[in-house]
Amino acid sequence: MSDQAQALRQLVSSHVGSTDSKVRKGSARILTVSSGKGGVGKSNFTLNFALALKSLGRKVLLFDADIGMANIDVLMGVRPRYNLYHLLKGEKDITEIVELGSHALPFIAGGSGLADLFSLSEGDLNYFTSQIEMISEEMDFILFDTGAGLSKETLKFITAADECLVVTTPEPTSITDAYALIKVVHGMETEVPFRLVINRVSGEHEAKQVADKISLVAGRFLDMDIPTLGYLSDDSHVMQAVKKQVPFSIAFPGCSAARDIQRLALAYLDVPQTKSRDTLSGIKGFMHKWLKLTK
Repeated sequence: MSDQAQALRQLVSSHVGSTDSKVRKGSARILTVSSGKGGVGKSNFTLNFALALKSLGRKVLLFDADIGMANIDVLMGVRPRYNLYHLLKGEKDITEIVELGSHALPFIAGGSGLADLFSLSEGDLNYFTSQIEMISEEMDFILFDTGAGLSKETLKFITAADECLVVTTPEPTSITDAYALIKVVHGMETEVPFRLVINRVSGEHEAKQVADKISLVAGRFLDMDIPTLGYLSDDSHVMQAVKKQVPFSIAFPGCSAARDIQRLALAYLDVPQTKSRDTLSGIKGFMHKWLKLTK
């Protein structure tokens, strides 16, 4: 059996993927994927979106940051040997806790270590920062799959990131909770930009109706422009893939949801990246903002 730690060391020390990446080396863009409530397909979207970006030549690290409900590994049928806990306790370094999932997608399992992340000493936080920076230097994107809802941990991830993708569905509770999430983050006086992903829709018309409801209210009451990245069709193949523990874009590459996720990834790369007024971005900016929020 190949040693995954060695494979990750090779990944960090070599350039994997397209050389014409639009993202400059050493400036991995930090994305959080969040939702106002559970059960909207957030983790499934995050996983398959990461795989789609990777298929387009981008180098992606997926971080399962859903405290208590981490399941990225389950969706891929992978049993991680180590997780964030082992890094925070100094038992393993970053290359040893990064696992290789479907199609050699690098990911970090959160596990019980996520809870410890919010109560680290300054020295431990500095160590964690240096370790994340080590691997982020060779990544184009780091995706954090956060917990659903308005927990303080999720809000810290969102407000420290470069951008947040909010996943919602046509269900009224999902729409109202997605808006509530945006409203709370906006009230924290953060400039993190949002984009909507509408999941489980019957077609473009329904997706537009959902997006309009959120964007119109956000524009009226928050004076915010919330653009829509795109939508994913309500596709029975998604649940079949979950049961197989294989990402739907791999298990059923020709299904409508798989075509939609590829289209979303292309659309994401085609739109100029929004930068905040902060001088720092990427992982350095993320950790700078994280430290301010943790004090």
